[in-house]
Amino acid sequence: MSNKSPLYAAIDLGSNSFHMLVVREIKQAVRTIAKVKRKVRLASGLDANNNLSQEAMVRGWQCLSLFAEQLQGIPRDNIRIVGTATLRLAQNVDVFLEKAEQILNHKIDIISGEQEAATIYQGVAYTSCGLGNRLVIDIGGASTELIIGAENQAQLLNSLDLGCVTWLNRYFSDQQLNQGNFDQAIKAAKQVINKVSSEYLSLGWQTCIGASGTVQALQETLKAQGLSEQITLAKLQEIKLQCIACGNMPQLRIKGLAAERLAVFPSGLAILIALFEHLAIDSMTLAGGALREGLVYSMIGDSDYLEVRERTLHSLTRRYQIDAIQGQYVKDTTEYLLNQLQQQGVTFSDSADVMLASAASLYEIGLCIEYKKSPQHAAYIIDNIDLPGFTQAQQTLLSALLVNQRGRLNIAALQAQNAVPVEQSIVLVRVLRLAIILCMRRTLGSIPELKLQLHEQTLTVTLPQRWQQEHALRAAELAIEAQQQTDAGFPLRLVEAS
Repeated sequence: MSNKSPLYAAIDLGSNSFHMLVVREIKQAVRTIAKVKRKVRLASGLDANNNLSQEAMVRGWQCLSLFAEQLQGIPRDNIRIVGTATLRLAQNVDVFLEKAEQILNHKIDIISGEQEAATIYQGVAYTSCGLGNRLVIDIGGASTELIIGAENQAQLLNSLDLGCVTWLNRYFSDQQLNQGNFDQAIKAAKQVINKVSSEYLSLGWQTCIGASGTVQALQETLKAQGLSEQITLAKLQEIKLQCIACGNMPQLRIKGLAAERLAVFPSGLAILIALFEHLAIDSMTLAGGALREGLVYSMIGDSDYLEVRERTLHSLTRRYQIDAIQGQYVKDTTEYLLNQLQQQGVTFSDSADVMLASAASLYEIGLCIEYKKSPQHAAYIIDNIDLPGFTQAQQTLLSALLVNQRGRLNIAALQAQNAVPVEQSIVLVRVLRLAIILCMRRTLGSIPELKLQLHEQTLTVTLPQRWQQEHALRAAELAIEAQQQTDAGFPLRLVEAS
């Protein structure tokens, strides 16, 4: 660490909203200390000749006057302020910039579409996990960025001239929400996407991540309606039908959709449907960060790239003084047990083993408060902390696993998560609880060569001969655990090898 100030600020002058992010760097972790967002609707102020109206510029200047106070005390080298699509288009941008830079006392960079896409990908790479190629989509007010990359390297990127504000003005200007308007908006978006789609389809991707307000609004809506956070084409079509049922923009009311997101939601939804259909996207999750986070990490200069989830786990281990050796011991034991079940043909979702390993690494996090209720304390911490690399659903699952690490099974907590099927989450908890008991001695090499089997809902643990007599405390704890799981409706049998 250098003696530089740990405070950094990134400001994004977007086409629909202006955003400010202020963070503090602490031991390789980045902690958000302020987020400010204001709807400026800059793109709606562009006329036919791409000149910004005085009214739009005034809205922007008023917003920047709010941001300026927060920048005081942050070194100039730790501040990045960028303008995107609308300011790239505006013919009279110099008029806006002259006063804006006076207000902020800082230079504003108008970045190209390619620079914007590259920075967005960096923000995603450092805040969202993913294996293999990732397709990142950011629908802005006047542009949409498409990027394919792996780890922290972008491989293919484009900035397309379509956005939720411009599409609102072109295809929903009559304020009507009908099939015709949606069809026109989707068709027009596909024509723009078609110019680059073959390159993306040829390169391919394993996961798709959305990094825009439209995607966040959709996730909030799906969650409020009791659905999983995974965005699919079928869910997009259902939300579109809900929009159409409202009839017009003034009447737009959808469960879970915040009032501040109403204006550009239908146009953003149409663009997203076009992307799903034209690129044959199976599903999408929400990114942990995008442009502003990319700007922050570019200033911090985090050249020692770690997979984001791993970095988060390391940060929590240091911050809450977790015994890393014991966490690794329990993690290895859960992997040993889970592997036995998988070899028997028991299947799990893609992220199930990673989530179990994360819970094992963090199971003692609640001890930073006190022992007796440490499972509840652990769940509270996880519920109320930023976890880069974990989606909201995964965060909820992690909390449910930790609150169930010992004591009576809290099945309701597992039913409240939707990262993996509930029946799988129950198996994960049962494995975690066994691993914690087996690792009680906190001594490497003290785990017996046991056999774990699952038949319907019955778990059978086959222990070596005389192991229970020779390890009285762990045997007693396993017996209590067997009774607790069985009482909860999930039989656990302890037997010795013959």
